[in-house]
Amino acid sequence: PRIAKADGDAPVQAYIAAMPGWKRDLGRRLDELVVRTVPAVRKCVRWNSPFYGVAGRGWFLNVHVFTHYVKVTFFRGASLRPVPPGSGKDENSRWVDICENGLDEARMATWIRQAAALPGWDLT
Repeated sequence: PRIAKADGDAPVQAYIAAMPGWKRDLGRRLDELVVRTVPAVRKCVRWNSPFYGVAGRGWFLNVHVFTHYVKVTFFRGASLRPVPPGSGKDENSRWVDICENGLDEARMATWIRQAAALPGWDLT
């Protein structure tokens, strides 16, 4: 999906609506799970990806669509328990790649709850 940089729920919903095939349903489920787990969540789209955060604490998660999976990145993922499996150059970030029918909602809710309680990433 190609969604312009913007703040709020509307651009995130536009991104989700533009996700192809099974990824659209996964995007909706992830968004609903974040909102259920963190009711006061802030949302925006940056770099063609939805970001989720907490006012005064920064951004804790983003979502990005790839050809065969959807990547959910936790900016302080190394502090989560259990630690999400994906890692790269940034020592703090961790992610999980979700394939079709691969969302573990209970595990994801645990990670979201933990991540939202940590200091997040400042986009400015």
